[in-house]
Parts: sequence; structure tokens; C-alpha cells
Amino acid sequence: MKTGYVYILSNSKREVLYIGVTGNLERRILRHKSGFGSEFTQKYKLNTLLYYEQIHGMKNAISREKQLKNWHRDWKWNLISNENPELLDLAEDWFTLDEIHEFKLMMENKFAGRF
Repeated sequence: MKTGYVYILSNSKREVLYIGVTGNLERRILRHKSGFGSEFTQKYKLNTLLYYEQIHGMKNAISREKQLKNWHRDWKWNLISNENPELLDLAEDWFTLDEIHEFKLMMENKFAGRF
């Protein structure tokens, strides 16, 4: 069974939360940090990983994502604060600025002919 991840992103001011699900957390976070996440995450510049869970099975991960999305905002912040009280970017050292830039260029080239 494939491993899934549920994750919560925020912006630099910690004003907006985004809950997502993926089978490859590292690649998904690289997409967000490069500006190639969803329209919502792009609009609000959500690229700070505050929380994530590794879950056995994508169906279970999707169920957990739906559960968290239905939670009250305070419950979400409590979940994050219990695991990450300083609200640090858990993926801060996952990529260098050069790696993020290279990925961004690759994605821009990939989509250049589609518009």
C-alpha cells in the first residue's frame, strides 16, 4: 500500500492555512516553494510547511485530509502548535535556493508551450 502524506502550509505571516495530501511530500513541497502549487497556494504565497503526517495508504491520507479540512481553525492551530510550537518551516533545509530556482526554471520551460 502506498504511503500518503497530509500537510499544512502557511504564509510567512502565518495568516492563512492550506491542507493538502500527496504521495511524495518532498516533491510537493518543492513545487510549492517554487510557486507551482495550487492556484490558492500561489495566490496567498503558501510555501511554509508547518505540519505533516505520514499515513499508510492514500485512501487513508485523503480521509485524514478531509477530516482536517472540516476542523475549526483553532483546532488546526492547536494541532500544529502541539507538534511545532515555534511555527518553524519544517522544510526550511530540504532544498537550497539554487535547487528551488532550477526546479522553477524547469517547470516554466515545461509549461511554456502550453499557454
